Amino acid sequence: MKYKLGTLAVAGLMAASPVMADLVFPSLSYRTGPYAAGGIPFADGYADYFTLLNERDGGIGGVMTQVPECETAYNTEKGVECYESLKDSGGIVYQPLSTGITYQLIPKMTADDIPLHTMGYGRTSAANGEVFSHVFNYPANYWNGASGAVNYILAQNDGDISGKKIALVYHNSAYGKEPIRTLQELSEKHGFELAEVPVDHPGQEQKSQWLQIRRDKPDYVIMYGWGVMNQVAIQEAANIRFPMENFIGIWWSGSENDVLAAGKAADGYKALTFHGVGDDFPVFDDIQKYVVETGKAAGAGDQIGSVLYNRGLYAAMLAAEAAKTAQEIHGTKDITPTMMRDGMEALEITEEKMAALGLPGFGPSFKVSCENHGGTGLVGVTQWDAEAEEWKLISDFAETDMEVIQPLIDEDSQAYASENNIEKNCG
Repeated sequence: MKYKLGTLAVAGLMAASPVMADLVFPSLSYRTGPYAAGGIPFADGYADYFTLLNERDGGIGGVMTQVPECETAYNTEKGVECYESLKDSGGIVYQPLSTGITYQLIPKMTADDIPLHTMGYGRTSAANGEVFSHVFNYPANYWNGASGAVNYILAQNDGDISGKKIALVYHNSAYGKEPIRTLQELSEKHGFELAEVPVDHPGQEQKSQWLQIRRDKPDYVIMYGWGVMNQVAIQEAANIRFPMENFIGIWWSGSENDVLAAGKAADGYKALTFHGVGDDFPVFDDIQKYVVETGKAAGAGDQIGSVLYNRGLYAAMLAAEAAKTAQEIHGTKDITPTMMRDGMEALEITEEKMAALGLPGFGPSFKVSCENHGGTGLVGVTQWDAEAEEWKLISDFAETDMEVIQPLIDEDSQAYASENNIEKNCG
């Protein structure tokens, strides 16, 4: 069951019915605003997976689910308002799909004893569960992405990129700035020259940035973009004839929305990922049967198998598996947010489990612990085939450079702990 509600509508519904559902998975979505093209398919995939569990399985452990949806328009203030209005709904985990909203919700949700899952976004150092007790960012984070891109470039150059130039084109926000420190450390380690090229929101004007890139002639470009910024960047790269095979986006810069507008010029563009692409997985047959054909889909049903629909589905699957884990740990089907946090911290995703869920090979195996809320940080690479109009996974999910990343996580999380008088949670 799904609801698409604004803040006032949520408040009115709760006043009329204090018990919304047995297991509530609130969706802080954005179907409007400059980033709606990315927010809509993610929200649809998230909602459709829980509808599938209700229709096919009778919910999770026999308990039905609901997904109350509150529109944030990718606005931090609205996101916080949505959380406050939904808080009494009994939601057991929140996924805001915004780094800005995440930063504001971390202290609030920790104090409220409600877990927060920021899959592939948010505050990277929240991978340290000793400091961030209620925040989880498995299976990979922004710093894994930065390292994954560099590792891929290393592999393309026989392990030696000393003297190479790499430009980072990034959304000039907390999100876009996340990889800078990691790339700086990696540039020192591997001897490449790093150029930082910011793009202001929403990113429709990038002429000067790409003139700079044409002048500086970097060997590779890494992009941390979102929304229309990605489309414009790919078109501008094509305009200056930058080789697409040397242009690598983070996973938020690698959807169909980002490449279709450029047509054949986008052929060969690459993007990182932490999950599978396409609809060639058994779970999508079930979604077609139980969700789309019964008229219960969150959208028109035409986004199934697209990158961001798959990501929303993957986020829902991980939430559902954590809920199952929490039910097992506590011996009850009616879990609380506190119990859900325990389930997330004990979550283990294996290939055997994914195959049983109809998602064989869809994502990396990983295990969460009290100390590690970030998973294994394995990253894959996809490439856009313009003729077929599809993304193809061109690498395995590979390890990233934790020798560089882990000290950065430790440093940043310990600074946060000191600033906020947080004692370590584990041990």
